[in-house]
Amino acid sequence: MQALIDEMLDLPIWAVVGATQTQNKFGYKIWKRLKDEGYEVYPVNPFYSEIDGEPCYPDLKSLPVAPNAINMVVPPEKAKPFIDEAKELGIDKIWFQPGTFDQNILDYTESRNILTVFYNCILVELNKREK
Repeated sequence: MQALIDEMLDLPIWAVVGATQTQNKFGYKIWKRLKDEGYEVYPVNPFYSEIDGEPCYPDLKSLPVAPNAINMVVPPEKAKPFIDEAKELGIDKIWFQPGTFDQNILDYTESRNILTVFYNCILVELNKREK
């Protein structure tokens, strides 16, 4: 799993599915941290048109470029449409934040040949890189 974590953290373009304007929620913290670390990162949430003055997209198909990886910050029951979009767009790496997956979602993702990181928080893994 660590090799996949390292590989994903080296990818330059990300989408955060479940990004939010609420600054104390992980959907905001992850989007902002990736931005601050120099990644090209796109917020995805159909309930917002912008976050911090930047466009927020309703789905992955609306993004101006296909990301190399997705960070998933939505509950498992909301993830399937985004997994299907990822597969359709050729995105083969999804990072599920703790609490955003269950075995059904992991099986669903695996059946579509999408590599996944789960249990690990991207914020914690980014902190490890700084040391």
